[in-house]
Amino acid sequence: MAIDSDAGRCVSADIAAGIPPAAALFHSLADENRLRIVQRLSRGEARVVDLVAELGLAQSTVSKHLACLRDCDLVDYRAEGRQSFYSLTRPELMDLLASAEQLLAATGHAVTLCPTPGPTPGGGALAAGEAVA
Repeated sequence: MAIDSDAGRCVSADIAAGIPPAAALFHSLADENRLRIVQRLSRGEARVVDLVAELGLAQSTVSKHLACLRDCDLVDYRAEGRQSFYSLTRPELMDLLASAEQLLAATGHAVTLCPTPGPTPGGGALAAGEAVA
């Protein structure tokens, strides 16, 4: 799934073109800003204005990436008055990212993908260059 620069959202054209849904899912997570948004939302719901302030991204960028994640059914929102509060719809997503951290560590390409505690001695997420014990 790619961001459609005109509509600013993920499009399912990749799936229509024959790319399997699993590939489209991983493609939707291939953007650093979307991973940062997922990471932030793993700690609880947030408004666009919160994400803009915390991640240092433009409002239009945050909105486009949230639309992409919504199109993939990974994020949704609830309206409260004139505000929208975004949250993750699938907690399994954090399990997927934790597994990716372990795989990257095992292959010597350790990076921090999500804030959930991994199997490290200190209980924190893996840091760049850190291997799984």
